[in-house]
Amino acid sequence: MTTIDQAPASFAVHIPDAVLEAEPLDPAQIVSGDPQVTGKVLWESADGKQVRGIWQITPGVVTDTEANELFVVVSGRATVAVEGGATLEIGPGDACVLREGDRTTWTVHETLRKAYHISL
Repeated sequence: MTTIDQAPASFAVHIPDAVLEAEPLDPAQIVSGDPQVTGKVLWESADGKQVRGIWQITPGVVTDTEANELFVVVSGRATVAVEGGATLEIGPGDACVLREGDRTTWTVHETLRKAYHISL
């Protein structure tokens, strides 16, 4: 993942046009299809416990174990099934909160791009 070099305290990024870099998935996470992940870290705290960035995934089905995350979907659509919990239908303009340790299955219907904040 690429990080913007210690950006100034305040900055703006046009999320739909941001150039992202490949982030290969662990093949064990892929349930079906050929999903491709790209992303860019925009800011990371000095202690590495807070991360803000942009992430994108193409259609397919993948599993994940989540961090403590808030994200807003910029484009695309997906169904996120939380093991033992809710099934979330997410699309443009939706804010989503995932809890650390949530085991999820993402069914990505249309290439999904999100802006996120993760607390580790």
